[in-house]
Amino acid sequence: MANSKYEYVKSFEVEDEVMFPNLIIIRIHGRDFSRFSQVHKFEKPNDETALNLMNSCASAVLEEYPDIVFAYGYSDEYSFVFKKTSRFYQRRASKVLSLVASFFAAVYVTKWKEFFPHRKLEYAPSFASKAVSCASVEVLQAYLAWRQHDCHISNQYDTCFWMLVKSGKTLSETQEILKDTQKQQRNELLFQQFGINYKMLPVLFRQGSCLFKTKVEETVKHDENGNPVKRLRRRETLVHSENIAGRSFWNEHSSLHKDLGHFAKDIGKIEPDYVKSFQFESRLLPLTWVVVRIDGCHFHRFSEVHEFEKPNDEQALKLMNSCAVAVLEEFQDIAFAYGVSDEYSFVLKNKSELYKRQSSKIISAIVSFFTSTYVMRWGDFFPHKNLKYPPSFDGRAVCYPTSDILLDYLAWRQVDCHINNQYNTCFWMLVKSGKSKTQAQDYLKGTQTREKNELLIQQFGIEYNSLPVIFRLGSSVFRLKTQEGVAEENGEVSGKQVEAEVVVDYSNIIDQCFWQQHPHILSCS
Repeated sequence: MANSKYEYVKSFEVEDEVMFPNLIIIRIHGRDFSRFSQVHKFEKPNDETALNLMNSCASAVLEEYPDIVFAYGYSDEYSFVFKKTSRFYQRRASKVLSLVASFFAAVYVTKWKEFFPHRKLEYAPSFASKAVSCASVEVLQAYLAWRQHDCHISNQYDTCFWMLVKSGKTLSETQEILKDTQKQQRNELLFQQFGINYKMLPVLFRQGSCLFKTKVEETVKHDENGNPVKRLRRRETLVHSENIAGRSFWNEHSSLHKDLGHFAKDIGKIEPDYVKSFQFESRLLPLTWVVVRIDGCHFHRFSEVHEFEKPNDEQALKLMNSCAVAVLEEFQDIAFAYGVSDEYSFVLKNKSELYKRQSSKIISAIVSFFTSTYVMRWGDFFPHKNLKYPPSFDGRAVCYPTSDILLDYLAWRQVDCHINNQYNTCFWMLVKSGKSKTQAQDYLKGTQTREKNELLIQQFGIEYNSLPVIFRLGSSVFRLKTQEGVAEENGEVSGKQVEAEVVVDYSNIIDQCFWQQHPHILSCS
């Protein structure tokens, strides 16, 4: 980050580290997947292909992040458990939960055609996630028992519900029939009316799916005589178990109790206080401007692998802008967004009650939607480049109490844009002229703005201020409001503000003139 007089805004950032010895669980679930499953015509009550897609995405998450050693999922949700010694992302909850949701969403879009080759992905899916802190392995055991119990109850109810609907009942009639029914009654309904023995349904539906890493012997090469050389590798294993919180299941897998701990005894009734703690949501301060800033994860490597133009790739920036536009169209509570390079800041209205201001849900929904949109629109901006691996973004939410401080935050980001872009322009011009990266760094060390401008003019004939504004000023995204003439009863014409499309603009947002020209942006609270 560049140094400037606006640096003070960083003091509003709050750390959310999950302290040792707490275990970290990241639980994700599909955002509005009832609609998603309906639009994409998933089989009811369970679509086996959709569940296999979820499992494949979860497996990719375990492969991508070695600190995740166990996962459990059913329907449109998955819980990922980090090893007890993990220091992933310095254990910052918002960063970890957003990154997992982002990568999962990217993989979901990437793998869609593999599982649904004849079905178009109609719109970008997204996932909400949260971090659950478990003080001990016993609390983890209770969490897993809670989720699998929910899997059973939900699946049994849904099976009854959709069998009744398919038999001709309306949705409201079905809800009334099943109201206040117990487990035994639902089992009898399935058997007596439809000849279904619930316990004979596929375990994938009834028990959910477990993923964890086991040691597998693999051939890594062949010696000079052609004999295979084998090594033990940790690979993801998918299993189904009737009781994932049971001592026998857990302790028979040495990798689990090594990374997480032993289950000393089987669990009986789940403590209600534990469930309350699992459901706890941290809320953002009311009547403050909330900024959700997302950043590309390891985008230096991503840009190299995908051969982005240096110092700036205009198509890559336009793809980012397109995703930001989609986010504003999806989330009406976002009033403004500012982006540069691989980052974007989304400003929520100060009176927003989006997701009841639940921090984790807001962050993960925005980040995962942005990511899945990025993957879906890649081909629109890079029609001749394959996406070689799924990108991911992390995010965090920060509250700013006044509009003046919010504007200082945005000014900080634009100052940072200028300083970084000027440096990168000089750096890559020097590298392209034949210098090594180390030589270019040494050459620029300690140089000021004026010296960099002179370098560009004298050595490369580049006038910095004539470079495209998208590079120098970054991108602003907001809803444009226009005046529309409306005839009154007395014959006079008055102006009425109407919503227009979301636009991308390249302006100096440090200058108050921009905000005076668009007063509705900060008055739309």
